[in-house]
Amino acid sequence: MNRLNKLFSIKKKDLLSIYFTAGYPELNMTVDIAEALEKAGADFLEIGFPYSDPVADGPTIQHSSETALKNGMSLQVLFEQLKELRSRVNIPVLLMGYLNPIVQFGIERFCKEAAAAGVDGIIVPDLPMYEYELLYANHFADNNLSNIFLVTPQTSEERIRKIDELSNSFIYLLSSSSITGGNLQLSDSIEDYYKRIRAMELNNPTIIGFGISDNKSFSKACQYANGAIVGSAFVKLLGQEGYMEKIPGFINNIKE
Repeated sequence: MNRLNKLFSIKKKDLLSIYFTAGYPELNMTVDIAEALEKAGADFLEIGFPYSDPVADGPTIQHSSETALKNGMSLQVLFEQLKELRSRVNIPVLLMGYLNPIVQFGIERFCKEAAAAGVDGIIVPDLPMYEYELLYANHFADNNLSNIFLVTPQTSEERIRKIDELSNSFIYLLSSSSITGGNLQLSDSIEDYYKRIRAMELNNPTIIGFGISDNKSFSKACQYANGAIVGSAFVKLLGQEGYMEKIPGFINNIKE
């Protein structure tokens, strides 16, 4: 049982995860930001590793990736930074990014480095499910890493059941099929989607992401899932002067 499983066994609802891009706005602040988020009350974290072609991301996270790459961030640099992670941060931490940099780094090596750094799970939006199951699942299992699958409003029930079968921590529910950074839209069709997922009584907890930016959207998401992920709104805060001092207030405003 890793930290994610322990968290979900203890806390069943209103879980708050925060996403931020490693190396943004400054190269060497990754662990400092993670530590500040834990102290402010985040339940778990997603650290994004930048990529030059982040197709699922909106302009805010795209900009953070571009800046991080210019700052010199890479997977090798990130793993060097994360060597001090577990001496300072206790909550679950996931890495999130695209498949291409992982393949270039070497997937087996990536999983070993992540585990050595104390990472609990990986989110790779463009990793096909069949490819994961056929080629990479053993590397994740050998290193006690959870692979987090994404579900959209268009995902079939058959595929969702398969994802639930392959998952061992939580399932990431996208609030829409658009890019990151929009506002949570709760049309009748989206509410029906959330209700449909809830009625399936999946084995794994669900966490909603994309469009969660304030207490209203966080609370609404938590009506349908075990928690929610805030990404673009927090990355915007990191672009402001004095961002470290603003982190406690940001988290407090989300959770209220």
